[in-house]
Amino acid sequence: MKVILKEDVFKLGSLGDEVEVKRGFARNFLIPQGKALPLTRENVKQISHQRSILAKNRADAIAKAQNFARQLEATEIIFTMKSGESGKLFGSVTQKHIYDALVEKGIDLDRKQLNLSNPIKTLGKHVLSVKLHTEVNVDLVVKVVAESDESTEAPVEGEPQSETSVDAGETGKQEVVENAG
Repeated sequence: MKVILKEDVFKLGSLGDEVEVKRGFARNFLIPQGKALPLTRENVKQISHQRSILAKNRADAIAKAQNFARQLEATEIIFTMKSGESGKLFGSVTQKHIYDALVEKGIDLDRKQLNLSNPIKTLGKHVLSVKLHTEVNVDLVVKVVAESDESTEAPVEGEPQSETSVDAGETGKQEVVENAG
């Protein structure tokens, strides 16, 4: 049986496609759920009109997504995290953290549009894919930098420790440094 699809149907076709399907599939699934119409002249005209309206809406949506993509590319997100000597973070930067940072900057998008496969656990630049539309993807750069807190940095092995690396006001830590050297 030939039908015209009223919407995109997974593994079958997209709006306006004329497809050949089994009668039972058309009668029991496609037509009752409003996904297709039997192939007639009137239905062909109706679908072609819907296709033209949909094409205009789709073009508007793509243009909007491209403008939003330019705004996202200009956005810089920097996270300051505590890390070890090897550059491994004490914790991680997750998709929720990135989403919250974007919201703070006034960028409103759906959290599902962010594509972060695993949480970020190392220092440096990381590229995050953002899917704004089926045809518009943008790469968002997320930088993770180390906190520059002298009291949390561990001394390098093999180097003698000096009193200058510890604040003079912290006498308790200063005594530990002198005894450890």
